[in-house]
Amino acid sequence: MASPAALELSRWQFAITAIFHMSFPALTVGLSVLLAVVQTAYLRTGNPLYQQIFRFWRKIFAVGFGLGVVAGTVMTFEFGLNWGIYAHAVGPVIGVTIGMEVITAFFLEAGFIGIMLYGEGRVRPRTMALASWMVAFGTLLSTTWILSAHSWMQDPVGYTQTAGGQFQPHDWIQILFNPAFAYRFPHMLLAVLISASWFVGGISAWYLVKQRTAAFPLARRCLSIALGVLALLMPIQLYVGDLTAVFDGQHQPAKLEAFEGNWRTDNNGYNLVVVPDTNRGTDRLRIEVPHLGAAIGHDLTGQAHVPGLLQTPPDQRPNMWSAFYGFRTMYFTALAMFATAMAGLVLRLRRRLFHSPRFLRWMVWMTPAGIIAITGGWITAETGRQPWVVYGKLRTADALSHLTTTEAALSLVGFVALYASLLLIWVRYIVRTVKAGPEALTGATAPRATSSEAIGA
Repeated sequence: MASPAALELSRWQFAITAIFHMSFPALTVGLSVLLAVVQTAYLRTGNPLYQQIFRFWRKIFAVGFGLGVVAGTVMTFEFGLNWGIYAHAVGPVIGVTIGMEVITAFFLEAGFIGIMLYGEGRVRPRTMALASWMVAFGTLLSTTWILSAHSWMQDPVGYTQTAGGQFQPHDWIQILFNPAFAYRFPHMLLAVLISASWFVGGISAWYLVKQRTAAFPLARRCLSIALGVLALLMPIQLYVGDLTAVFDGQHQPAKLEAFEGNWRTDNNGYNLVVVPDTNRGTDRLRIEVPHLGAAIGHDLTGQAHVPGLLQTPPDQRPNMWSAFYGFRTMYFTALAMFATAMAGLVLRLRRRLFHSPRFLRWMVWMTPAGIIAITGGWITAETGRQPWVVYGKLRTADALSHLTTTEAALSLVGFVALYASLLLIWVRYIVRTVKAGPEALTGATAPRATSSEAIGA
């Protein structure tokens, strides 16, 4: 067995890789759907504004898609290098699932993305629209396979375990459509669509705030689309998220106990801030709202007690710090997104959306909100599952390859340096593309707003 230090370093390495990778699908899945929609709208209406929108967001999508594929491939290699025992144990299940993602989703994307990126003017508009929808379908299919594999690790079913500890599938329907998948897939699908909507809406609002007159038609249309999607999806996401939390509380009670921030089962409040003392099993500091925890748990009397982590044996407890603050990051960001989306809906109905400078500036600040919420959610899901890599069946400490601390440390430093560089390049590319603005409208000129019409100046 590897040393505790090597285990911790390897966990950090995989966590950094996963977070870096997730930042790309969090945008590109939703952007692919937007590209397909606006390309279809251009095909049906001939409005050059939709072509301008397509060309602008296609550039950002293309680079993000490429980096996401590379980062995802690195994660697959890490399974065999840092987590060899895990790869051997779950290979008959996870290996097949990831392989199906490559054969179906990745091949579908690879077959059509070239047409979508370089086919304009070379193929018919209908072919461009078809290619855009195929790429969008490929990104959604990829999300489906990955969430199926991840959900199985959270709630393993449909297998038999050999004497050597290997998971052998015996019911693929149960494996692919495991109980956790029914909650995690819609939750994550909504999350990536919402994340891309905030990204599109925030950048569109920036053009209006900065009075980039040439970009006003694109900015107004994209902001309207983004807020329309958010007003529709945010209430659904809060409901689905609540169902997912209830499911976790039933199937992984230690995760619920950790992200609620209680040690003893004697509290009915909702904890806003905790400073846990893991060794003593108590909180050094706790700021709470009395009775709210019980009310959120569907006890409207506010008297029910929220479960505490001392109910779980010490060797099966997740880290309260990461689970608690990961969940609060996701939850409070989601509440801010919901409130902003509803405010935008009201402004739109009152025909004041483009005449509210404060709201537009707030939209700019909300640009990364979706990515922040997704990151918090994944931290909660992954750290809350600890100490299990396959929940209840394979411990994380038993899944690590036989690495020395030096090997783990060197690879971690290398990955951090590489990913920090790639992330800097990605952010700089987005900033440069946004500052450059969209290409000029071709063909008929779409209606253009003046500066005063855009921000009510």
